[in-house]
Amino acid sequence: MNTQTFAVTGMTCGHCVNAVTSEVKALPGVSDVNVRLVPDGSSTVTVTSTEPLSDEQVSAALDEAGDYHLARS
Repeated sequence: MNTQTFAVTGMTCGHCVNAVTSEVKALPGVSDVNVRLVPDGSSTVTVTSTEPLSDEQVSAALDEAGDYHLARS
């Protein structure tokens, strides 16, 4: 198993958490998604999967979920 943490912007409420969780969990190999919501900040999305996910895969899932983006360092 592989665990990765992504910083995600644009999330403000429980609906956002549900949308992001649903779309990321639909990615191949993902078994668990945990979101720590920081409204109007950078939320933490921790993903457990069989193989590492690319930023592109996660970005595509975030686009499907709504107006959410990986935070850039």
